[in-house]
Amino acid sequence: MGNADYECPHPVAIPASKPLFKSLESSLKETFFPDDPFRPFKNQPLSKKVVLGLQYFVPILEWAPRYTFEFFKSDLIAGITIASLAVPQGISYASLANLPPIFGLYSSFVPPLVYAMLGSSRDLAVGTVAVASLLISSLLGKEVNPNENPKLYLQLALTATFFAGLFQASLGFLRLGFIVDFLSHATIVGFMGGAATVVCLQQLKGLLGLVNFTHETDLSSVMRSVFSQTHQWRWESGVLGCCFLFFLLLTKYFSKKKAAFFWINAMAPLTSVILGSVLVYLTHAEKHGVQVIGHLKKGLNPPSVSDLAFGSPYLMTAIKTGIITGVIALAEGVAVGRSFAIFKNYHIDGNKEMIAFGMMNIAGSCTSCYLTAGPFSRSAVNFNAGCKTAVSNIVMATAVMITLLFLTPLFFYTPLVVLSSIIMAAMLGLIDYEAAIHLWKIDKFDFLVCMGAYLGVVFGSVEIGLVIAVTLSLLRVLLFVARPRTFILGNIPNSKVFRSVDQYPTANNVPGVLILQIDAPIYFANANYLRERISRWIYEEEEKLKASGETSLHYIILDISAVGSIDTSGISMLEEVKKNADRKGLKLVLANPRSEVIKKLDKSKFIENIGQEWIYLTVGEAVAACNFMLHSCKPNPAAAELHAPENNV
Repeated sequence: MGNADYECPHPVAIPASKPLFKSLESSLKETFFPDDPFRPFKNQPLSKKVVLGLQYFVPILEWAPRYTFEFFKSDLIAGITIASLAVPQGISYASLANLPPIFGLYSSFVPPLVYAMLGSSRDLAVGTVAVASLLISSLLGKEVNPNENPKLYLQLALTATFFAGLFQASLGFLRLGFIVDFLSHATIVGFMGGAATVVCLQQLKGLLGLVNFTHETDLSSVMRSVFSQTHQWRWESGVLGCCFLFFLLLTKYFSKKKAAFFWINAMAPLTSVILGSVLVYLTHAEKHGVQVIGHLKKGLNPPSVSDLAFGSPYLMTAIKTGIITGVIALAEGVAVGRSFAIFKNYHIDGNKEMIAFGMMNIAGSCTSCYLTAGPFSRSAVNFNAGCKTAVSNIVMATAVMITLLFLTPLFFYTPLVVLSSIIMAAMLGLIDYEAAIHLWKIDKFDFLVCMGAYLGVVFGSVEIGLVIAVTLSLLRVLLFVARPRTFILGNIPNSKVFRSVDQYPTANNVPGVLILQIDAPIYFANANYLRERISRWIYEEEEKLKASGETSLHYIILDISAVGSIDTSGISMLEEVKKNADRKGLKLVLANPRSEVIKKLDKSKFIENIGQEWIYLTVGEAVAACNFMLHSCKPNPAAAELHAPENNV
């Protein structure tokens, strides 16, 4: 390249420093208020701000004035449809949590009413969830036997629900919802699949008509409990359970084949309960080894504030259970709500959802309800039934209220094996093997996280699976930070574009110049690694040039366009790289430093140290300057500095 070809480079600007408090305010706003919730309040009179504030925290006040009779007709149909699913599922999941079945109905009455007022999703159907029920049974059952001390166990379940709600609401009010994001998609797929497998295994108790069964959830304990009691298996329960399970899976198959048949799958659980109850009543099967629910108390939710065991020696167990179940319920509920919101092209506020979940669980713990969330199965039915707003939850709660007031005696003859079949049919849908295969194809590490969670739950316990999954996810984040990728860049032929030579094998190396790109922020955690990796890149390039007899290396260009931030350890690393380059007779050049990086480099005097003339706006300009120096003067950078281009910062 001749002297005439060299163009004056564009200047790299150093942004003005912001005052400390201004900078802190900006950082806090980006961390906690990325959606800028205060935007509608700007330039509004006080009365309007009060109204907007109420509408923000109580979303029903915002959409209720626009509610129409057409919406109500759709919500009425959807609400009645999900009520037919909520009643049998509520009874089933309460049994899974080792709580009296009536508490499953209680939990489908008050929380949906609270969510309808505070929630921002139009499609989420609130109720008890199998995974949270299993967690409560697993975590509390280790400390208190629900059969030997049912009152204390119930008190701890209600207390855990209170702390779950308190934790969820706190995350929402403090804008800390990003904590839930640490449960990655791969983690949730594996954890839910493992929990569903464990729940299905636990239902072998009801399917085989066993009275005594292990409280452990791992595969070996469950199998040992099943096969050590072969003499107590009841063929009547087994046949009845398999028939109803086949019926439920068949209806699910037909509903998937044709979306218009969704109501068949929605009505199947209640149909199973009715058919099972009639069959037991007519045949007196309860006298032949088929266990039934028995008496369910009539009436609405009794208050339970006095049952919250704040003074119990097991309080820490209740708090731990509440936090774990609260996080899982939030992750599932928010993910489900967002999924359906995408279908209908509207937005739900994650922090509002956390507040709504928290308040409904706090209210629920005071009205004899245990933990509730937004289960996928019930929400999918609500969505397919054509719901328009959260009024469908109010309709469902009304139907459950009528059931509590008048219909509970009808469940006396409901066989437990039918409840087991309902749970198993619902849980088989949560074992998403297709998602696991997709993870394997796309990202092997995500697949490892998924399988770690799954195997940890199935062969260890729910807590072990969760710990394994979160640990692997955090390990991935740490590895990304501690071992960022670096690439050699080359010139795409017939262009001024520079890209990774691994991605673009046709990219040409620039003679005498090594161009490296750092692909992550530079922190104390990766500074030492980057220093050693850059040194190795330089050594390998020099060896390759020496072996091929090509032009020796003279310039090292670091493309730091992907470096969003840098700390003092990172700056020290750059200083050491420069010293190492100077000792080898090489010149270090920087390209495209970002705003925060160039400010810190300026304050630390690194720009003064490297020379302002060796910092460029683009890699192309840096390469052009290096070529200019190589061809116009002397190849030795130390001598070339005498003829360096003008200051470009």
